[in-house]
Amino acid sequence: MSDRPLERLDDRELLERHVAGDPEAFGELFRRHRDRMWAVAVRVCGDPELAADAVQDGFVAAFRRAGSYRGDAAVTTWLHRVVVNACLDLLRRARPTVELTDQQLERTPAGGDPQAAVDARLVVHEALAGLPEPQRLALVLVDLHGLPVAEAAAVLEVAEGTVKSRCARGRRELAARLGPSLGRPAAGTSTTPPASDHGEGPHPDPGTDDVTKGWG
Repeated sequence: MSDRPLERLDDRELLERHVAGDPEAFGELFRRHRDRMWAVAVRVCGDPELAADAVQDGFVAAFRRAGSYRGDAAVTTWLHRVVVNACLDLLRRARPTVELTDQQLERTPAGGDPQAAVDARLVVHEALAGLPEPQRLALVLVDLHGLPVAEAAAVLEVAEGTVKSRCARGRRELAARLGPSLGRPAAGTSTTPPASDHGEGPHPDPGTDDVTKGWG
């Protein structure tokens, strides 16, 4: 076992040391990644209290199941998967009322009408929460949290093309719901067949890709 300080070890080494019995190694992993996991949980759950429970449940599960980590994905990807699953477990049991978090309100852009900006974010948040779960999770990870498609696919345990398809459909659905709220014409009835979740669907129409980019 390495004698290097914990903060100088990479994530895989920390997980290995935890499995080997080091009582401090997992604490270092928690300190490194809790803020990022919290950000994901808030966006998946839409409720800060539920997100806090999900992060706690996720890290407890990761602590107990560290020996099952196979090393075929980054530790951060594995942690994302565990925390997202914890979020989904809690959501399926609780289904809380979705509210905009203080963290999101604090990111309201400066300038213009602050109340109008907050109102717009409330509308976007509500529309996002109303999407089917697969599309919402894909948008949370890719558009709001900035994960590469490949990493989001690993977290969700689906093909990369499926993540792209879900994002494309989610953006189109958000654009259709938010068009009037954002001063755009409401989307008309599309003649394009819906994309399958089993492959990459058509790319979003120009102008819809910015609905979630930069929000949150």
